[in-house]
Amino acid sequence: MKRLLRLCTILRTVWRFGLDEAALSHLKYRWAAGLFQIIRRGRVFDAPRGVRIRCAFEHLGPIFVKFGQILSTRRDLLAPDIADELAKLQDQVPPFDSDRAIAVIEAALGQPVKAVFEDFEQTPKASASIAQVHFARLKTGAGANAGRPVAIKVLRPGMQAAIERDLALLHPLARWIERWWEDGRRLKLREVVDEFDTILHHELDLMREAANASQLRRNFAGSKVLQIPEVIWPFCSTNVLVMEWMEGVPVSQIETLRQAGVDLPKLARDGVEVFFTQVFRDGFFHADMHPGNILVSLDPAHFGSYIALDFGIVGVLSDFDKNYLAQNFLAFFKRDYHRVARLHVESGWVSPDTRVEELEGAIRAVCEPHFNKALKDISLGQVLLRLFQASRRFQVEIQPQLTLLQKTLLNVEGLGKELDPELDLWKTAQPYLERWVKAQVGWRGWLERFRLETPQWSRTVPQLPRLVYQALSAKAEDATARNEKLILQMIDETRRTRRLLRIAFLFGCAAFITGLLIYFRI
Repeated sequence: MKRLLRLCTILRTVWRFGLDEAALSHLKYRWAAGLFQIIRRGRVFDAPRGVRIRCAFEHLGPIFVKFGQILSTRRDLLAPDIADELAKLQDQVPPFDSDRAIAVIEAALGQPVKAVFEDFEQTPKASASIAQVHFARLKTGAGANAGRPVAIKVLRPGMQAAIERDLALLHPLARWIERWWEDGRRLKLREVVDEFDTILHHELDLMREAANASQLRRNFAGSKVLQIPEVIWPFCSTNVLVMEWMEGVPVSQIETLRQAGVDLPKLARDGVEVFFTQVFRDGFFHADMHPGNILVSLDPAHFGSYIALDFGIVGVLSDFDKNYLAQNFLAFFKRDYHRVARLHVESGWVSPDTRVEELEGAIRAVCEPHFNKALKDISLGQVLLRLFQASRRFQVEIQPQLTLLQKTLLNVEGLGKELDPELDLWKTAQPYLERWVKAQVGWRGWLERFRLETPQWSRTVPQLPRLVYQALSAKAEDATARNEKLILQMIDETRRTRRLLRIAFLFGCAAFITGLLIYFRI
């Protein structure tokens, strides 16, 4: 009954904001499209379709707001006007009652809030679709962390049930749209919903977020360009996360940063370095780098460095992915479009019988106009969109593990444009990528891989004589077994052949005698 009521709410919202007009006009079956046109006749909407879709998501609540945010990153799937409007969805939603937040914290800690924290601020510092954050200070009895200012992230109560309720409707809705809408299969809505499902369940586990933050902090230990808050593990649980409180100015407040004396062009270059370091050195990157999650420190000890927050969404790349991306980026920077096309074929992204020259020409037509331009004059989002549109003719498969990377790259582009419109992203990134590739294929890379493999070889080498003997013995036994099997098969075949010859001989004799009898009788 609850699902039915929720479905009625969704359908009423769809009708109210005219989303049926935006979607059902492209139904695969013309009779159904005509029927819906008759039903909605007479309704007039002043707002464009993208605005109405965004307002509908806001009206349906936090889950749909989060879905709209994630959907806005898939510019390869959406029309530009819809993607632009969904990108306006903010992470600010009304906070839930502070008494409920305190109850959640006390249940997780197993003791009153006053026993652990002092200066606990009941009014949240930030409120998002999944959780909200309160400021507090650890009491003097908290060991090494005594008196330390902390941020307490509290999961919204009932989020698990709300997510499961809405996902139970989104999955069949995506299947229905793919079946009935003309572009349904191309949009891959079922894949988008599956991705959304995974991300949401990851964000609901704050212990997972704490582990992500700890890994990123370890990766950037001693860094002068990026700070990651320290997780206070004794007070963390699946629905409460306690970490070091870090003060900073939101990176979107450009004028405040300029007045404070922050070198904005350097800050923009540092952002590019942070992104490529996470992707190519670590293969583990913060995948939710919108301005609300990025601060800039004004503390004299770390002046002008980034502070990253909210680690619920991270991306992970394999060595193959990193090498493939680096080779592609370098080929783009050198305008070697043939190499880019060849990499697509070698990686299996396109069919082996694809004409490389045709794919090369399509990529050149998209990328060539954007070189030697400042970042203010180009849009990576538009370049990626045109690349996806051009590559669709060649049945290029967009790899799921790179979707978050695409989203993060667009976030980096947005930050770069805000901080330094003259930044040339290509020239800034190229030296870093070239150093990374040389480190992988040069003697330093070989020594590093040898160092990593040495412990394994130190255990394996002494066992080599025994392993070789076992392998040869097993091979000999296998060969003997195979030979015995062949001999038995030959013996059986010989016996069958003899039996067939005897039967043939008897039939032959019988036929000969029968023929003689018939002949002499005649």
